[in-house]
Amino acid sequence: MTRPAPDCCDPATCPTDLCCYGECQCSPPGPRDRRGALQALGLAATALALAGVALPIVPTTPFLLVAAWAFARSSPRLESWLRDHPKLGPALKAWEQRRAIPAPAKVAAVASLPVSALSLHAAGAGLAATVAVGAVLACVGVWIVTRPS
Repeated sequence: MTRPAPDCCDPATCPTDLCCYGECQCSPPGPRDRRGALQALGLAATALALAGVALPIVPTTPFLLVAAWAFARSSPRLESWLRDHPKLGPALKAWEQRRAIPAPAKVAAVASLPVSALSLHAAGAGLAATVAVGAVLACVGVWIVTRPS
């Protein structure tokens, strides 16, 4: 016996980001494995974001965005936990509301860009590859600096 599907229009019964995919259901379309894979991706991204809080060379915000995206499609409980987390929640909310990157994160990111280009060159990449990557990294640096803090 199957139970009736929840009302997609009732947010108390079913979160709107997981409902109304044509048929009323309270989970994303596709096999259950997809939910598990998205949760695993979200947990891995969250672990990397937590590492980024302690290690200046690991970026926090991009991993938070991946985790929030994955949890929004797989687990409202984990998404809520992430948004309410005392260390990770504020950075995620700042990005979503104002597209802001915290000043310390900007400094760490911009400082790591030339180190990345020089490391590539030291690893044996040719001058043309180093210059091309350096140009892309310079554009990334300008983009980061122009985001609000």
